[in-house]
Amino acid sequence: MRSFVFLVLAACPLAAQHGYSAADVEDGAKIYQGSCAGCHGPEGNLVSGVDLARGKFLTVSSDDDLTRVILKGIPGTPMPAATFPEFMAFTVVAYVRTMGESGKSTLPAGDAARGKTVFEGKGGCGSCHRIGAHGSRLGPDLTDIGGLRRAVQLEQALMEPDKAPPPEYRSVRLVTKSGTEYTGRLLNLDTYTVQMLDSHEQLRSFAKSDLREFALITNSGMPSYKTKLTTQEQADVVSYLASLKGANLR
Repeated sequence: MRSFVFLVLAACPLAAQHGYSAADVEDGAKIYQGSCAGCHGPEGNLVSGVDLARGKFLTVSSDDDLTRVILKGIPGTPMPAATFPEFMAFTVVAYVRTMGESGKSTLPAGDAARGKTVFEGKGGCGSCHRIGAHGSRLGPDLTDIGGLRRAVQLEQALMEPDKAPPPEYRSVRLVTKSGTEYTGRLLNLDTYTVQMLDSHEQLRSFAKSDLREFALITNSGMPSYKTKLTTQEQADVVSYLASLKGANLR
């Protein structure tokens, strides 16, 4: 998908016009991260004069106006027309509308270099996460996370990982009829089979008819770092994650 630029010539607050569900916001976040963050950034403030998290627009005065701009673009500007249908644009608006409502950081200023040291050492994050060519594939790849998630979202994921675990990284526990138990990351689930990446990062496929037990694990599997790290260490790790934009990491 192409990147989208919400052009603004003056700061004009956008008032909410519609009610949006949590599913709308989640779907919109995925589209925003894949199509909009490249120009606007995860915080929505990389385009000069634009601040999506604060709902500031010039020619947009309602959610319907914003949907129309996303779908049709703005001729003669870098803002192109969307290549997806209206219902998807609706979810992007839902996400943009909630960007400023996702809370504010309570952490002090962090240092990315110190955060890298904590990430690789005390935090033990590489046992689940991968950055570039290093680390595990059991959890989300963080190589580009700084270009996809807002700092406040990274902070929330560090402190309350079970609040909104990424659906693409669901975990599964299963027991075969022979009694062997496996846990790991769910890769695919269909009518007859289950594919997973087990705790040793081995790809495994099972026929459901060969299983005695099968259950999705609803929590993220990631521990909370509220008490595992000091406040300054938490801030440093968030700063490090926010700095990860993929360059020179592959």
